[in-house]
Amino acid sequence: MSLILQGVSKVIGSQTHIYESDLELQNGTMNVLLGPTSSGKTSLMRLMAGLDVPNTGRIYWDGKDVTGMRVQDRRVAMVYQQFINYPSMTVYDNIASPMRLMGKTASEIDAAVKKAADLMKLVPFLTRKPLELSGGQQQRCALARALVKDAGLVLLDEPLANLDYKLREELRAEIPKIFEEAGSIFVYATTEPEEALLLGGNTATLWQGRITQFGPTPEVYRFPVNATTARVFSDPPMNFLKLVKSGDDFRFGNGQKMAALGDWSKLPDGPYQAGFRPNHLELSPHVAGAIEFETKLMVTEITGSETYVHLDHHGERWVGLVHGVQQLVLGRVLPVYLDPAHIYIFEKGGALVSAASYAKAA
Repeated sequence: MSLILQGVSKVIGSQTHIYESDLELQNGTMNVLLGPTSSGKTSLMRLMAGLDVPNTGRIYWDGKDVTGMRVQDRRVAMVYQQFINYPSMTVYDNIASPMRLMGKTASEIDAAVKKAADLMKLVPFLTRKPLELSGGQQQRCALARALVKDAGLVLLDEPLANLDYKLREELRAEIPKIFEEAGSIFVYATTEPEEALLLGGNTATLWQGRITQFGPTPEVYRFPVNATTARVFSDPPMNFLKLVKSGDDFRFGNGQKMAALGDWSKLPDGPYQAGFRPNHLELSPHVAGAIEFETKLMVTEITGSETYVHLDHHGERWVGLVHGVQQLVLGRVLPVYLDPAHIYIFEKGGALVSAASYAKAA
């Protein structure tokens, strides 16, 4: 079983929500749609569900063209960030409602409802109405209803955003397993790179209505095909700076340089773009060969065990994520250090030059 999108696009008025895109999802897989707000995640999920019809392209479910098929005629379960429950029904009846529509027996319904309620920590609340629950409990009720629906395609649009941290962590680990065991295609939309990494599976990165990359989540994170994907799959976004290859070296704008090893040595001389993630900036050199950059400290944000430092590097705005509570003086010159092993090299147009890192080349 598979869901295949071939050249689908969605245009509303003069605004393009999804540019022509291809995507293939296999049964028993978890697939994350990762991108900032308004990148096209919800629009793409609506096309998958049949809530919207694409302006171009076709959608195939298990080899059958379902492009014009109504959502009611598809085996689809959907859960949104803004939970939807039936206020006049008890929690038990809310969860049971899809199975009753499918004509399941009372014993089948009871077993499925109790199993889903146990997972979602809702057993003590089965006789209550949704409006008697907290916001997090109401969202868990909506998730439980999706669990029992036996859908081939499960679409979750930022479903855990309103839940407390502990429950989010538990559900991130448990929900994908349940749907994978059922053989469903699981699609989960999020704005958070960390959430995509925790969920695993496959990730499609989206930017301004375009799918920039799709593949196993660790692979997309470690080897982004272009600077846009690297920016999307980094929180805070990846930092960038210009550099020039000259002979056997890459030269930065303020006298720093690093050796062009491995595949990088084969690149033609000329301008490139270097990218590095905020967590790879250091306040002291921890490895031999670390590159020093002189920056000006603009803002600090202490999160508890870590500190975000917002830096000005000769007009370029960088963000660093450093360990510990750092007591730093705003407006002062702050030297920062970067291990060349963590630098990505992109062409001037944004494409990744090579998947081989400096460390591998060395």
